[in-house]
Amino acid sequence: MKIFPAVDILGGKCVQLVQGKRESATAYGDPLACATRWLDLGAEALHVVNLDGAFGSSKQNADLIAELIKKTGVEIELGGGIRSVEDAAHWLDTGVSRIIISTLATQKPECIRHLADEYGSERVMAGVDAKGNQIAVHGWQETAGDYLDWTTRFEKLGAGFLLYTNVDVEGLQQGVRFEPVKRLIDHTRLPVVVAGGVSARADVAGLKGIGAFGAVLGSALYSGKIGLKEALEESQ
Repeated sequence: MKIFPAVDILGGKCVQLVQGKRESATAYGDPLACATRWLDLGAEALHVVNLDGAFGSSKQNADLIAELIKKTGVEIELGGGIRSVEDAAHWLDTGVSRIIISTLATQKPECIRHLADEYGSERVMAGVDAKGNQIAVHGWQETAGDYLDWTTRFEKLGAGFLLYTNVDVEGLQQGVRFEPVKRLIDHTRLPVVVAGGVSARADVAGLKGIGAFGAVLGSALYSGKIGLKEALEESQ
């Protein structure tokens, strides 16, 4: 199982939010320095989110993220503010390994097919942000139907990966809720990367045990609640 340290960017700084709320941001400095730190400790992939994009300023941080992609040269999945096929294509052309499309995927599902045909399914990751059993959209402020039904649709349209985020536990550092994750993994043939609640070795071990492709380490990694090396050891 792969471990993806998160590099979430807001106002040019690497930050972590609680429950996706902008006002909850804790800053951790330069994004490239944070990324380099995790790579030096053994990470081989990164989960990068343009939070300014998610909050409506899609062009903000663009140069910084492009520099991060170029200088690290590692596997990067990128999300945040991708509101059109053109936005997605721009980042794929910049060299990101795969793009994460969430709200756009529910508003214009055919964009998945278009991008998969153009760039390959392996570079298209559909975001399954879930509140309970419902998919959450528009900054997690609205819901748009059963998350498993959407998963089936994303798979049929050609997505190559899924990113499952449990909105109810994201940023709280209180552990993973395994039952909805397992239901998703059992429901799809696609590799699933899991975010939200990964806070201890037991969370990493549990996700590996139920067949997750990867786990995103965010708030708990930055606060020191879980160490990257121990997460990498547990994922082997």
